[in-house]
Amino acid sequence: MIPKDPVMLLSYVNTQLRDFYSSLSSMCEDKGLNPEEIKTKLAGIDYEYDRARNQFV
Repeated sequence: MIPKDPVMLLSYVNTQLRDFYSSLSSMCEDKGLNPEEIKTKLAGIDYEYDRARNQFV
């Protein structure tokens, strides 16, 4: 289960991307998540996915 709080979600997602996954899409596919929902939720706290860095910045 992923965190519902956006700040906790940011930390969780960036840690997963750094330690285990080469892209947001591969993480979402593996965990059965919708990448657009994650992007929308994190956009609400002014973060967007940077594909080159493979993290939300």
